[in-house]
Amino acid sequence: MTTRRTRPAPRPPEGTPPRAELARQARTVLADAVRIARWAADGRAAGLVAVTGPGAASAQERAALALDLTPDQVRAGWDRARLAGLVEIHGDTARPGWRLQAWDRDDSAVLRGWVALFDAWSLVHPAPEGVAPGTVAEVVEAVPQVLSLLQLSAGPVAAPALLDLLRRRVEELREERCEVPCGPRPPGDTAPPAREAVPGAPETGGLCPLLAWALDGLAAVGALTLGPDQATLTPLGNWAVWVKLEQICVAAQSPAGNIEQSAEDMLRGCARLTPGPARDEYRAWLAARTFSSAVTELLAVARGEDALLRGLAFEALRVVGAPAETEVRAAAEEPPLRPYALLWLAEYDGADPDDAQEVLSREEATWLWVDTAAAVADHGESALLVRHLDSAVQGTVPALLDEVQAVGHPRTVQVLVALAAAHPDPALAKAVRRAAFQVHTGGV
Repeated sequence: MTTRRTRPAPRPPEGTPPRAELARQARTVLADAVRIARWAADGRAAGLVAVTGPGAASAQERAALALDLTPDQVRAGWDRARLAGLVEIHGDTARPGWRLQAWDRDDSAVLRGWVALFDAWSLVHPAPEGVAPGTVAEVVEAVPQVLSLLQLSAGPVAAPALLDLLRRRVEELREERCEVPCGPRPPGDTAPPAREAVPGAPETGGLCPLLAWALDGLAAVGALTLGPDQATLTPLGNWAVWVKLEQICVAAQSPAGNIEQSAEDMLRGCARLTPGPARDEYRAWLAARTFSSAVTELLAVARGEDALLRGLAFEALRVVGAPAETEVRAAAEEPPLRPYALLWLAEYDGADPDDAQEVLSREEATWLWVDTAAAVADHGESALLVRHLDSAVQGTVPALLDEVQAVGHPRTVQVLVALAAAHPDPALAKAVRRAAFQVHTGGV
């Protein structure tokens, strides 16, 4: 007989303020964003949705006048409101996000909104001009190590120490991608091999302005305070870094152990889990990566042929939340991903998951039905495929078969053949087989 041990609930570092105080600080950081979001929620901010143009300028001027802010403050607050999930954009209109509705009463919603802004710091603060995008991406990927040093130091850290860490981390990232190859070592040579930079690869010696940019960006979202040639985490920043480090530790100790896996392997591992533990794995996997790279990986998996992984990829994207919005909106233009993306966006906008299906057209709902059936046929049991008939929007099987044949899903024939083989009603199975034959031969 063994005694099952559970990991005790983690406690924040000593000196971390209570959640209510952290939420108060987050509300202070986002005060202008909340004011602008509430102004926009009255339907007066359609022009703010545009990034450029006379419509945007006019709305910014009206907001600045109404809220007693400068146009620059309006633009910055609007970006923060979007990234923190305080407003949702639908075409040319802005709607209040669910966090805005819960802002004054739900500390957890406030902290989640601030963490979304913290995760998107590099979007809030434009990178210096003239710097290669690849170098900027490397710095963004290296910033978590800089934050970890600040968190472990529990006080001010001099800029030279942060710069040295940033430089070493960027070099490590390049080595991992084989951008800085090491030549063969001569026999008997015990010294580290000399490194030769790949022609055209950006040097790490010019990272000083990028460190300043990163520190300014993190200070702009309330994660840091800056002093003469030094930086210190705020209580909010210290708490956020601790939370993310704790997520990584939990992932390392979890039975599933997916933290080091690719997105595809992680999703395959989560396919065997119930929704709650699967979400825990998604969070842990995400905590070990930048959101931009994680979203790109997940959408790449969603574009693959495995329908089960497509659905799971969007479940993981639900955990990502606000940082995934832009790429999910773009994915809605791709027919195979469109139903999943529209459902994600509807739930992100605050729709009840049970009602989110209403955003799909009949054709989109039928496509999703076939795609889900393909996932069941590949990975589930026959009885599940038979029960899947009940989820179709069509009222009758003949209507379903007609629309399934018309929708043009590439897995239609395989799905219908599997359904015919699984269904216990001989007459219905015959009709389904006939439909499969017609799709296969191009008949009507």
